[in-house]
Amino acid sequence: MKALKYIALAAGLLCATGVTAQVDRSKLPAPGPAPEIKLGTYETFELKNGLKVIVVRNTKLPQVSYSLLIDRDPIVEGDKAGYVSLAGQLLRSGTSSRTKDQIDEEIDFIGASLSTSSTGVYGSSLSRHKEKLFALMADVVLNPSFPQAEFDRLLKQTKSGMASQKDNPQYIANRVQAKLLYGAEHPYGELNSEATLDNISLQDVQQYYQTYFKPNAAYLAIVGDITKKEAQKLANQYFGKWKKGTVPTHQYASPAPLQQPVIAVVDRPSSVQSIVQITHPIALKPADADVIPARLMNDILGGSDARLFNNLREAKGYTYGAYSSLDSDKLIGKFVAYANVRNAVTDSAVAEFMNELNRIRTEPVPQDELQKAKNFLTGSFARSLESPQTIASFALNTQRYGLDKNYYRDYLKKVAAVTPQDLQRVAQKYVQPDKAYILVVGNADEVAPGLSRFGKVSHFTAEGEPAKELSGDVDAQGVINNYLTAIGGEKKLAAVKDMRIVMKINFNGMEITNVQAKKLPGSYLNETSMNGQTMSKIIVADGKAFMAMGGQRQEVPAQQAAAIKIGAYPFPELMYAKEGITVELKGMEQVEGQEAYKLAIGAADGPKVIEYFAKESGLKLKTEGPTGTVLYKAYEEREGIKFPTKITMVTPQGALEGELTTLELNKGIAESVFN
Repeated sequence: MKALKYIALAAGLLCATGVTAQVDRSKLPAPGPAPEIKLGTYETFELKNGLKVIVVRNTKLPQVSYSLLIDRDPIVEGDKAGYVSLAGQLLRSGTSSRTKDQIDEEIDFIGASLSTSSTGVYGSSLSRHKEKLFALMADVVLNPSFPQAEFDRLLKQTKSGMASQKDNPQYIANRVQAKLLYGAEHPYGELNSEATLDNISLQDVQQYYQTYFKPNAAYLAIVGDITKKEAQKLANQYFGKWKKGTVPTHQYASPAPLQQPVIAVVDRPSSVQSIVQITHPIALKPADADVIPARLMNDILGGSDARLFNNLREAKGYTYGAYSSLDSDKLIGKFVAYANVRNAVTDSAVAEFMNELNRIRTEPVPQDELQKAKNFLTGSFARSLESPQTIASFALNTQRYGLDKNYYRDYLKKVAAVTPQDLQRVAQKYVQPDKAYILVVGNADEVAPGLSRFGKVSHFTAEGEPAKELSGDVDAQGVINNYLTAIGGEKKLAAVKDMRIVMKINFNGMEITNVQAKKLPGSYLNETSMNGQTMSKIIVADGKAFMAMGGQRQEVPAQQAAAIKIGAYPFPELMYAKEGITVELKGMEQVEGQEAYKLAIGAADGPKVIEYFAKESGLKLKTEGPTGTVLYKAYEEREGIKFPTKITMVTPQGALEGELTTLELNKGIAESVFN
């Protein structure tokens, strides 16, 4: 019996081996017909006031969600850029009958969620609370109170968030990209700033709401365990009296195409890697027939495991990932290929980007590579149908963009019909490296020379403005001398032998105290505390620098200690020559609306900090270092010398606001302070 089992097993293995040998696994199987798509059903109706409602019933889970969309044209906000976003945030801050806290309590009580934006409101809950949530949502949409206190809080929070991002290279790259692609007069190209936020009033926010929140410009998608009849009852009861009105429309000129590549470099001297973006606008609208072949082409070029990724990461090792995106838009779309690469290989990475962008334009995509992309897109599309939200999105897109009523039903048939010739045609139309911005944010001294092989290198500020050329009569030491004169003059500054400064710093509602004590010839204390408890302490004494934190004390490494020691002088700028500190003029930039000279400062063989000095006043406006950025504001004269009485410290954890509370000069600080 045991022998028979072994014989049967051997026979089974032989049969399996014989079947396997007949399949050539080196080739993809021949593509079959596009699968039949069975889209979920949806129903629609429209209220008398023009509100269009889409209902997707799904009883698998006892949940319901509501999504209200205001379908308006993009808006140019001008010198009040930022008010539209503020209006969306403020919408949830209270109604004529409920405070923000009451709304929060009612939402939490039923375990729901409710969020708002400048173009609508979204909420979800268990289906047994569907009417309660709908009533709350309608109250927020129809009766916002726009409280002044909440407006002031959100405005301050927005400024703080903006300040915390200012030195983030990715944030800078995205803002400069928008400005270059579309221009400051286009809704996609204008940038908000602290200056534009300061121009916004509560009335601007209210005016936006009153102008654009109209039912005849809105869609309401209802998804979940709810019938059309129930949806009609809720919509009529809570939104039936919403008054229709005329909503402004806007038209904008398309950006003029470039005639040759523009190499745009934004200097971030402290960057050890570069952000590279090769980008240009494209005229591709959501209803265009090219959308599907263009998506397949981009998946092959810059998807998660595609040509750019395999070249720049796998073959060359320049980056952790290289990708591209191609976005359609009813106004104007864009193409962008992007990666973060090491400074030393920035120009080589750009060369490989250009090679791949040109290759997909000039060489037909092999059939097996195209089929792989089709398979991936087909699977993604099929998986998306598992969500009832997808059905609502399809219905909404069909109405908003004027799609054919069978667009999504026939989607995979259109995918299957795409040929290599189609891909090459759309690549030549929508991927144009010879008419693109090659945007690089990084250390200009290290990367700009290599980038010159692609054309003339143009330098831009972090706000997307052309960097100003320096006149020959300005040098770095002259900028420093002007600063010393502006704050009091070298004679008065040299007379300061010791200094004690106390600042109160606010961070997320917490008050932190920072004390700095400086005494010639080189003693220094920097102590940070909260509620009387010391958090950290830096001390320079007897030529050595120490740091104490969490009960641990250690000597600071030599390179860091050098930077700390120069800061131990009451006015370090007086001692640069003596201490071997080099000062290099790097250009000019705008800082808080002021033209400023940009200086790189540090030991010849050590790390540099970047400091900005106002062209007009000579005062120091900003310092950028490896641990963050400090903005200096509200200079006031104390004992004949000007000091900043307010500062903003921008760190990866957020922005900290500091205010000078104590300043003592030549009071005879005891040496024991520096023990």
